Amino acid sequence: MREVYIVATEDAEPLGAEGIGEAFETDDVTVELDESPGSFRLHSAEADIAVRFEALETPLGWTPELLTGSEAAHARLRRARGLYRVAYQTPPGSQPTVGVFEALWCARGLLERREGVLLDASAFKLHEEEDVREITELDFDIRDHVNLHAMEAAPGDAPLWVHSHGMGKFGQRDVEIFHLAEADLLPAESFLHELCTDLAFGEGPVPRMPMETSNGEAFMLVSSEEARHGMLGVPMDTFEGHEGEYWTVVSPEGRHTTSELLRPYRSRFEQEDPTRSEALAAQASQLRPAFKARFHRRGLMEPLTFLVRAAFETHPEGDPVQENLWMEVLAWEDGRITGKLVDGAAHTTEWRKGASVEIEEDTINAVAMGREGRPLDDGEMQGVLLAERPS
Repeated sequence: MREVYIVATEDAEPLGAEGIGEAFETDDVTVELDESPGSFRLHSAEADIAVRFEALETPLGWTPELLTGSEAAHARLRRARGLYRVAYQTPPGSQPTVGVFEALWCARGLLERREGVLLDASAFKLHEEEDVREITELDFDIRDHVNLHAMEAAPGDAPLWVHSHGMGKFGQRDVEIFHLAEADLLPAESFLHELCTDLAFGEGPVPRMPMETSNGEAFMLVSSEEARHGMLGVPMDTFEGHEGEYWTVVSPEGRHTTSELLRPYRSRFEQEDPTRSEALAAQASQLRPAFKARFHRRGLMEPLTFLVRAAFETHPEGDPVQENLWMEVLAWEDGRITGKLVDGAAHTTEWRKGASVEIEEDTINAVAMGREGRPLDDGEMQGVLLAERPS
């Protein structure tokens, strides 16, 4: 069994047998109590979960430096007096994500009955109860499950080594890429998150076989045991503490040069041209009355999707920045729009894909429409909006 998650609570007394049964016993889940207080097993068709409770004589009083999470989460961990260690095992042939989410649902059940935080020991992450609730309810986002670390590994213009932590929970190796410049970091993160998502769902590339990214660029994965051997300019002590097995991203020829691979990912982080932003905002302002009226006239089974874009505040480096995100309109009443985000924030998980949000209609800076999953171009959208307007 993989022991990846630890629910840390301020209560040194474990949940009793009755509380455990109420929390987890369902038609699909069987609870088996262990002799040790607060410890139990959950059995279902999807996974077997083992929870082991450990009481602490005194609060932890500290948190490891590498752990990411809010200060409030760190403070809760420092005050922890009880630890629920959650391990899981999935049946052979199951998708790698299944056991992870079963374990997260178990952690959620514990946090709903004991105040605390969830420690992901494989990814060095701290999650508060609200985070765990969103992770289990919203669309999958690999950033909730892995951490990417950048370290200087060699001198020169491209000294950085970026590697992941946390893929072990999916039964996969972590991934790494070498010889990056500072300007490559965000594109590399975007590429590695895409790669890790594929691996988490058991759809990753075959080692030593050239593959293409979603943008059509070619790369190859080789084992770190092979890729790190004899790397020029990279001392072997660089890998102290990272001696585990990784997949190393290289070019199809086996070289550590990846500038072409990352080229399409750079555009994701380029600022939108101000002229285009102004044109989209002007179009949104002009079309908004017809767009809103057509949304309210949509048929129950009509295959039309109404999308609006607005600026949302994120904090990638602590300071607030504005990021434009698209949302699908679900309700539009009294100048307020309720919807669901169709894309998550690029730099943080503050706004997750699939999250329910509300905005004021006058904050819209772009509009779009789709039909049966296909986006409409400007001409098609205006045709739909103007088709039923009275002459």
